[in-house]
Amino acid sequence: MSKVLIVSDSHGSTELLEGIEKLHGNEVELMIHCGDSELEEDAAAIKNFRSVKGNCDFYGKFPEDDTHVINGVKFFVTHGHLYSVKTTLVNLFYKAKELQADIVCFGHSHILGAEMVDDVLFINPGSIRLPRGRAERTYAILELDEEKATLQIYDYGHGEMTGLRQEFSLHKTQ
Repeated sequence: MSKVLIVSDSHGSTELLEGIEKLHGNEVELMIHCGDSELEEDAAAIKNFRSVKGNCDFYGKFPEDDTHVINGVKFFVTHGHLYSVKTTLVNLFYKAKELQADIVCFGHSHILGAEMVDDVLFINPGSIRLPRGRAERTYAILELDEEKATLQIYDYGHGEMTGLRQEFSLHKTQ
């Protein structure tokens, strides 16, 4: 079993990133930042996160997109602004299919959401600094166990939002 922490849109807050790492850094195999950290890649608060470049990341030299494979599950990570995620997931879906990704992690909209489209799981952890559509400053932990993924949503400073826990069946493309 592996755990992956997913966060996005921290917009300059080193305190929030450091707090999340302190809470969960020892229990997760990978920490993903979906962009708009507004930090340089060597900043202490982000150095242990695998981060991509968001539309507000003017300082760091982060990649536009990134991929990771954990236990045979392929993650595609992007901020989302280059794929028009505020209006559609179709562009991300086609990119995920092209990359043979099982899970897509993205941000940009600051809106928490998770859904399975065909056999691809899309996760937007919301924003830990400037959430939209809710007051909670959200991030996610995805637990991978065989072909099952359990998504846990956390509100920074208040713990897991147990009513939002979801389970998904994965059909690994690897």
